[in-house]
Amino acid sequence: MKRVLIITYYWPPSGGAGVQRWLKMVKYLRSFGWEPIIYTPENPAYPVLDQTLQNDIPEGIEIWKHPIWEPYEWYKKFTGRKKSEHVFSGFMQEKKKKGWKDDVALWIRSNFFIPDARTFWIKPSIQFLTEKLNDAPVDLIVSTGPPHSAHLIALGVKNNTRIPWIADFRDPWTKIDYFHQLKLTKASRTKHESLERDVLVNADAVSCVSWHWADDFKAMSGRSVLVITNGYDEEDFNNIITEPSKRFTISHIGSMNADRNHKSLWSALQRLCADLPNFKLDFQLVLIGKNDTQVYDDIQKYNLGANLLHLDYLPHNQIAYYQCNATVLLLSLGNMPSVLGLLPGKLFEYLAARRPILVIGPEDGDSSRIVRETSSGITCNFNDEQKLYQQIGNWYSKWKSGSLSIEQHHIEQYTRQNITKQMAALFDTIVTKSI
Repeated sequence: MKRVLIITYYWPPSGGAGVQRWLKMVKYLRSFGWEPIIYTPENPAYPVLDQTLQNDIPEGIEIWKHPIWEPYEWYKKFTGRKKSEHVFSGFMQEKKKKGWKDDVALWIRSNFFIPDARTFWIKPSIQFLTEKLNDAPVDLIVSTGPPHSAHLIALGVKNNTRIPWIADFRDPWTKIDYFHQLKLTKASRTKHESLERDVLVNADAVSCVSWHWADDFKAMSGRSVLVITNGYDEEDFNNIITEPSKRFTISHIGSMNADRNHKSLWSALQRLCADLPNFKLDFQLVLIGKNDTQVYDDIQKYNLGANLLHLDYLPHNQIAYYQCNATVLLLSLGNMPSVLGLLPGKLFEYLAARRPILVIGPEDGDSSRIVRETSSGITCNFNDEQKLYQQIGNWYSKWKSGSLSIEQHHIEQYTRQNITKQMAALFDTIVTKSI
């Protein structure tokens, strides 16, 4: 088998969305002629842990580790947080108020930790991997970001070893949804843009998860970017018991920050509670994961608190049950410039759950494209309260009569096996070109 080194910050026992893409790739790569080797931190600061994901790691996989220094302990001490408190990316606020120390810490993080808080892992990793690869050579290197420090590690290793390298972007860099919230000086912004361009230009291939983001990367670099979306693992949905629904449940899986908190939805639900007989009694809003404090404030403001069921982070092997037993699955996108390419990994698990999907976002975005092409649900623009009101009301009426269903098409193209097959084909192409 050919050997591929995968540089990833997120690896079990890390939970959350960041670990899923390459954990699932690694699970199936051997079927396509590639032996994966993982490089990951020895002592990472993961915001959530999920020991059940260890079950997806194939037996006998080599895992290389090297220590990392991260600033989070200093950050928590400076801002008065508890040592046990986790730090989340994406500017999600679990506290109601921020103080001046939070603003100072953000300015320091923005301008002294470029490209991200894992910047001090770059140089030691380049040295470690350059030496390690002399004794344990590989045919190919893959880096996956964010954190984009992983790409800079791969760039340094490639410069030292000339091993071909693929940069895989799970999210954008300078166009990521929270980039505008960083307190960047002009010099810091320029440095981000320069580093991003170095990665895009010097990688032997660049891949990302959506079509609009591929266009953005192409506009920056002048090179083609291959779209390899995320997917769903059929094994995660084996033997899931679906139960008769006693409540009309709208379920959202994963974190919801302030940018994904849309008042049009809460207002439409409030109106439905007032206008439709029994809707208030039948309806349940299920939120699974961490959410911004504004989400809970608005739920109370629109008199939906009694309808809320909130579950904190659940192990991934329990999520499929809630997805398959929802009445409607909610995909709430953030209203920002990069939203057209936003294609969350949970969307593909929503497809596998075979429940109607409600997307709140642009109708010409990539998430809407997949939902439309697979006949899996409906998209409502951010402020289209009336469409939300009508669509949810329509689904509710069908649920009451026992006739709510969807007829999906072509979702099999998004299985993790098929996605890994696409990635392995890219591996083969790049290695062949480098010979």
